[in-house]
Amino acid sequence: MLKGIGKVLFTEEAIQNRVKELAAEITEDYQGKEIIVVGILTGAFIFMADLIREIKLPLTVDFIDVASYGSSTYSSGVVRIVKDLEKSIENAHVLVVEDIVDTGLTLNYISQNLLSRHPASLKICAFLDKPSRRQAPIKVDYLGYKIPDEFAVGYGLDFAEKYRSLPYIAVLAPEEYIKR
Repeated sequence: MLKGIGKVLFTEEAIQNRVKELAAEITEDYQGKEIIVVGILTGAFIFMADLIREIKLPLTVDFIDVASYGSSTYSSGVVRIVKDLEKSIENAHVLVVEDIVDTGLTLNYISQNLLSRHPASLKICAFLDKPSRRQAPIKVDYLGYKIPDEFAVGYGLDFAEKYRSLPYIAVLAPEEYIKR
């Protein structure tokens, strides 16, 4: 196991099985519709790539990038758009894909921003949810897993831009992020 990694929360196999289940739910719910899948960079790109390959519908993709964490382990609560969507989402069915919902502040900001663009519908798919840290109300329509208040890395999730490429999700050892 990599230095700094604690226990594994979800294996590569468990992740892939859950992604297939989520994609099947999405395919069923959007039957007969085309969707725009909006990934929140950078964390969601691995999950989103796996997910869209399993969704059996016509779809297009776009990305939005926001900043709220920097190299900290906690959201600053201040969200700014770093990269906006390339396509219009007016009257479109939009599925927002996020790696993890933590405080909910970032996703709440993004949701409100996207709703102001008048999509036909807006749903959220998140791979992980940490409900114990919620500060803003967020309805996740498609959820991979709920996790405890531990710092998760891997499968797109990072700490200071490290660990994203792990094929599993694990807990980061506290000594890696707690300053002494």
